[in-house]
Amino acid sequence: MREKTIHVTVNGRTCSRIVAVEKTLVEFIRNDLHLTGTKEGCDEGECGACTVLMDGRPVNSCLVLAAEADGHEILTVEGLAKDGTLHPLQEAFINTGAIQCGYCTPGMLLTALAILNEFPHPTEAEIRKGIEGNLCRCTGYNRIIKAIKLASKSLNGSRPGQLS
Repeated sequence: MREKTIHVTVNGRTCSRIVAVEKTLVEFIRNDLHLTGTKEGCDEGECGACTVLMDGRPVNSCLVLAAEADGHEILTVEGLAKDGTLHPLQEAFINTGAIQCGYCTPGMLLTALAILNEFPHPTEAEIRKGIEGNLCRCTGYNRIIKAIKLASKSLNGSRPGQLS
């Protein structure tokens, strides 16, 4: 088994670990760092449950090797809340009932954050396009879209006529 030492920043904390070169990022996050919010769903990059942000961009952590994260910054769902205060996206998901079973929620939240970073006042079409790589088994897409719109308003202020 080949191994590599990686240096990665996860949720603002830098760490160094020796990892097997075939270990995926989701395995590293869950098993080595014990951050279990990131879910492993299909293990094929189809469902989006394992989505994390790498350098601000959403990635399916089941398709990225931990060694590829060397030198990068990773954000998981555990990194959204600050000092015990939920992120506005987390609040919006709760307030709109967008959570349902919750399995897709961590990946949806991080994808939503990437959408809002790119489009501070996203249209519904931009949101739908942005989340198309994240599957919700409970078909809660309408509530998820509503939550992302609500978070956009609280993060960026409302722009009349943009978000309903």
